Amino acid sequence: MVVKVGVAKLGNIASGVMAELLLDERADREDMQTFMATSGTKLQPEDIDRVVSNMKAWKPDFCIVVSPNGVLPGPTGAREELAKAGIPCIVITDDVTTKKEWEGIKTSSFGYIIMKADSMIGARREFLDPIEMADFNGNLVKVLAGTGAFRKLQVAVDKVIDQVKAGKKGAELELPKIVMTTDKAVDGEFTNNYALAKARAAHEIAMAVAGQNVKGCFMTKEWEKYIPIVASAHEMMKVAAALCDQAREIEKAGDTVLRQAHKKDGVLVRKNKLVAKFD
Repeated sequence: MVVKVGVAKLGNIASGVMAELLLDERADREDMQTFMATSGTKLQPEDIDRVVSNMKAWKPDFCIVVSPNGVLPGPTGAREELAKAGIPCIVITDDVTTKKEWEGIKTSSFGYIIMKADSMIGARREFLDPIEMADFNGNLVKVLAGTGAFRKLQVAVDKVIDQVKAGKKGAELELPKIVMTTDKAVDGEFTNNYALAKARAAHEIAMAVAGQNVKGCFMTKEWEKYIPIVASAHEMMKVAAALCDQAREIEKAGDTVLRQAHKKDGVLVRKNKLVAKFD
């Protein structure tokens, strides 16, 4: 059986950059296929409608809806329209757990993975040019990968794929309900306690970046003040990425880097030694 996994990308967060790639890292899985529809950078109704109509036409077994601020009207409308079409949805978004609007999702049939470290970018024109945007997202991808947050996301989606392969569909699927805290991200990722400490620090710093960028983008009016604020947030993310590099180098020095790979049938195999076969 080939499981059809839809990925609806609405706007951009770092988790969306890698969502479908995490499921088929060598492009050789034979048990699933993905289809990605994107609204590009925009969240306007016409952009959302284009994504939803393409996804409905493809008829996936379930759909990942990834966007910033998942309680905005665009992402909300997209998942509700997909649900009306009988397509189960997993919402992947940044940290919106403090918003009262999120309570409706937590008690709904939607699955969700809230990536608390997938922080808002410093989107002030005087600071953010295309290169700065790409650099920030590169550092953020490294943090989500190096701390274990991406692995937990991938494993959670793989479990849904396995359920479809076992014959479940629609409302029968048990969808993930995960808030990706630091403890959850780093769990089981490291054998060396110093590496663990560095990864924990990286994840905590990345989560704190959002607060600085919200302050710089929405709470500070004077350009002389908000430019240093958003710049400092990007410096924080750079440090977080460097800590992840350091943590991985410690694990490499002990030849204990955890590797989990998909076989062609989707089964996950693992090892902790570089020159060794998977179990």
